[in-house]
Amino acid sequence: MALSFPRYARLGLRRAIASVTLCMTLFATFTTAAHALEAADVAPLGGDDFDAKSAAVDKLIALHDAASLALLKALAEDNVSATDAGEVLVTDGDAARDAATGKPVAADVASSAQPITLNNLLRSKVAGAVSGLQLASPDLATRRAAIAELLKNPDPSMKPMIDAARAKETDAALKRRLDTLWAMTALRDPNAATRLEATRLVAARHDLDMYELLRPLVAKNASGAFNEPDADVRAVAQQGIDALDSIQRRSEIAGTLFAGLSLGSVLLLAALGLAITYGLIGVINMAHGEFLMIGAYATYVVQTLFQRYAPGAFDWYPLLAIPASFVAAALVGAVIERLVIRHLYGRPLETLLTTFGISLILIQATRMIFGAQNVQVENPAWMSGGVTVMQNLILPYNRLAILAFALIVVGIAWTVLTKTRLGLFVRAVTQNRRMAACVGVRTARVDAWAFAFGAGIAGLGGCALSQIGNVGPDLGQSYIIDSFMAVVLGGVGQIAGTVIGGFGLGLVSKAIEPFWGAVLAKIAVLVLIVLFIQKRPQGLFALKGRSAEV
Repeated sequence: MALSFPRYARLGLRRAIASVTLCMTLFATFTTAAHALEAADVAPLGGDDFDAKSAAVDKLIALHDAASLALLKALAEDNVSATDAGEVLVTDGDAARDAATGKPVAADVASSAQPITLNNLLRSKVAGAVSGLQLASPDLATRRAAIAELLKNPDPSMKPMIDAARAKETDAALKRRLDTLWAMTALRDPNAATRLEATRLVAARHDLDMYELLRPLVAKNASGAFNEPDADVRAVAQQGIDALDSIQRRSEIAGTLFAGLSLGSVLLLAALGLAITYGLIGVINMAHGEFLMIGAYATYVVQTLFQRYAPGAFDWYPLLAIPASFVAAALVGAVIERLVIRHLYGRPLETLLTTFGISLILIQATRMIFGAQNVQVENPAWMSGGVTVMQNLILPYNRLAILAFALIVVGIAWTVLTKTRLGLFVRAVTQNRRMAACVGVRTARVDAWAFAFGAGIAGLGGCALSQIGNVGPDLGQSYIIDSFMAVVLGGVGQIAGTVIGGFGLGLVSKAIEPFWGAVLAKIAVLVLIVLFIQKRPQGLFALKGRSAEV
């Protein structure tokens, strides 16, 4: 061991000397690079010529060293100023240093400097440059964030840095994103083969945001010639545009379907209670829309109570607002039926006029209690936002909740009418009132309970409507006509028909609106319903029983 020790000592000494030499070389290189900037490179930043400032920023990007990165970061953070003599300074708290040499400057010189102003275009370029220089960071998260930032606003001037990052990137996922980023900056490359490769990568992304990158490649200039001279590049670009058009059409169709189902769920909640009362009693209740309004204001009251007395549990206020809206509307409906409507059975014209007057009374009473201005009902946190299912298609959580809520209410109404004693009596009175009375059914009491139940369901509809818009005294007036159309289309007194009628009206309306507008779409739907009723007066589902034969 003693004989071999000097050999190992000499080997270790040589390694130490090599390491020190390498460190000194790297330090010298870094020191040189750190201050490779010259005063002429940064002087335009302190001027008023934004074109010159842009050229200076481009030069900083091209240098691609530690000093330029530090200066670009300072520009992004508004820590760069200029003196009257044209010196550009980088400030760090109370200290300041020359942007070109890195040397500290006197306090009196720094105090006289004025901040450099950048327009929005330059700020975007500087931010992109900082992100581009961070592509070489050893930290994976930093590189990922830099790529995400550059993808939002790709700049062709970043292509050299992106090229270098692509050559060094080892993470497969980031390498694919860098390929896309490179393609977005290489579409104007002088080399046709490079442009073709870039176009293929952009088209393969299948991102609707790529429209603005591909369209100029197939467009013609003022002289009638194509902007892109290479036919292969144009062909690939056109294929990408066609694929994006197909994605756009699918998104629009899916969006129209969801909008129709969303509108249909609202119409269903508004029409379901009307289907029960109209089908049972035969009363044309023009005040039915006001039961929606009562349910919405009940939800507003519950929300206000939670905000005042239980703010920590605010997200759960709908759990109390749902039964409160049902009870409030049902109580008002029971009172109206007992005091007014029960005396007008068999006189449809007088009932129509009377209930219209009741609707005006309820609207005015609401204005006196809550004021004429609309009130706002806030969504709980779990109903805010939405879920992205396709490009350019976000389904709001509140609309999804209302759709699910409408189906639950339909299930509850069906269960009550088919599985309970009250439902048995309601169906008996609906099919043959006289025979039901002969076997001991108290038809007047059934009428009162059914009317209250239908009003309560309308109150639930108002609770749901409060989550998608403001609540006002005239809320119900917007849905009364559509509710009647849904009931008549589906078949009087038929829950299944009301469900199909409500969703059908919503889908047809939203399908027509993009072509004719909302007003003409409503007129077209009304004309279609009139024509349908002419051919099938009983609606989609005919009422069964002796009363249907009369």
